[in-house]
Amino acid sequence: MRTWTVKPSADGRVVAPDERLPWPQTLVLGVQHVLAMFGGTVLGPLLMGFDANVAILMSGVGTLIFFVAVGGKVPSYLSSSFSFIAAVAAATGYAGQGPNASIDVALGGIIVCGAVYALIGVVVMASGTGWIERLMPPVVTGSIVATIGLNLASVPIKTMGSTAFDAWVQAMTFLSVGLVAVFTTGLVQRLLILVGLGVASLVYAVLTNGLGWGPPIDASLIANAAWFGVPHFTAPRFEGRAIFLILPVAAILVAENLGHLKAVGAMTGRNMNAYIGRAFVGDGLATVASAAVGGTGVTTYAENIGVMAATRVYSTVLFVVAALFAILLGFSPKFGALIHTIPLPVMGGVGIVIFGLIALAGMRIWVDNRIDFTDSRNMMVAGITLMLGAGDFTLSFGTFSMAGIGTATFGALLLHGLLSLRK
Repeated sequence: MRTWTVKPSADGRVVAPDERLPWPQTLVLGVQHVLAMFGGTVLGPLLMGFDANVAILMSGVGTLIFFVAVGGKVPSYLSSSFSFIAAVAAATGYAGQGPNASIDVALGGIIVCGAVYALIGVVVMASGTGWIERLMPPVVTGSIVATIGLNLASVPIKTMGSTAFDAWVQAMTFLSVGLVAVFTTGLVQRLLILVGLGVASLVYAVLTNGLGWGPPIDASLIANAAWFGVPHFTAPRFEGRAIFLILPVAAILVAENLGHLKAVGAMTGRNMNAYIGRAFVGDGLATVASAAVGGTGVTTYAENIGVMAATRVYSTVLFVVAALFAILLGFSPKFGALIHTIPLPVMGGVGIVIFGLIALAGMRIWVDNRIDFTDSRNMMVAGITLMLGAGDFTLSFGTFSMAGIGTATFGALLLHGLLSLRK
């Protein structure tokens, strides 16, 4: 049975994966991780026409599957992967609004993608990580992780801040988080995302509900929601064309997960190489389980890596707590409604902080591995990869389109492989 060494919270030092804070603090920090993943977890399925409550529920189930697969050694939360959005849209013809009428076809493709992803993990476990390391050295993984943060920056800035008032609310939110991070200590500093979110929401309520400066917070959603309810599950259907369009996402998930493991390793000072294959298997099986009942494909979540970077608490037990709470949310419309009342621009302001920290986590991989940027190959790989992701560079292959994170991931791999031909 996995055990953790109890560590006091007052010292402000790093809490390692095999350590934990006292249970009251651990529970609150676990809830903070749920809040961190919630925006992306809900936004992902909405952009694909999936049921958000199923996605929340299966993010918790998937995280527990991953936890078991890696033996509780890798701190990660699994939730809705944005890498599937373009492929699902191409496979189903989804227009981007309302329920997806062809969700069953998409689910079949996601299941096959997850199974192939898990199989890649089995191959890595059997053959070792050497070929993965050669294919994805630190300059590549650092570039991919940094790109994820830069690419996702458009989600909070454009999607969650469409008006001038929203932009000011976002600025007030990330300023609140920054002030908590720098000017507080102890547990309050550990909870910088949660505290910043609460402060910003309170100020938003004063400005809108009190002064009428913007859309007010509507508490009726909470009042009208039931305490308990079963999400709308959907059975998958397997169709060749959809499988063909969605299957390539497995390669993106491999690169994404590897980059996250490298980022976690850099932050914790622990070598995560021994768990690469097991992490792929866990992520793949979690994707299969999620899609089997109507959920999205999942991935290790960059948002939660950003929270770990900010709090310096890497205890894996946090993710067990977060997973169990997410499962509770999935079965409780009341709790879901409470989270939904958090103003969108406030969530966007928090997203700016988190995605910025993800970008820095990628750059830290470069620093920790002493990447030489006077080397033309490293400059080309990193520079082009960052621009492909930040600019959401898109390539189309017939009805299939690959954008942003996908083109940056494959671009980094192909560029490094090609430019490495000259030693």
